[in-house]
Amino acid sequence: MTTKPTALVSEFHAAEERREALGYFTEAFAEALLAGVESGCFARAALDAAFHELVGIHGEEQVALFAERLPERIRHGEFTVTRKH
Repeated sequence: MTTKPTALVSEFHAAEERREALGYFTEAFAEALLAGVESGCFARAALDAAFHELVGIHGEEQVALFAERLPERIRHGEFTVTRKH
């Protein structure tokens, strides 16, 4: 099965948009740390804000299905910045 070129372009644009959004978040995170906000507190607040937004866009059931996959993704290191040896 091959992927249509239009689907590839859409995926590319979505990935580019996520990278841009992550850049904004990274800047806000750095500013919060400089202002004295504890990193874990900021991260938890960011997750809360993200889930509020996702539920508003996609609804509770779709977000719950997304969240059900998070433990496996976390355990497989998808969000790990540095690996422990």
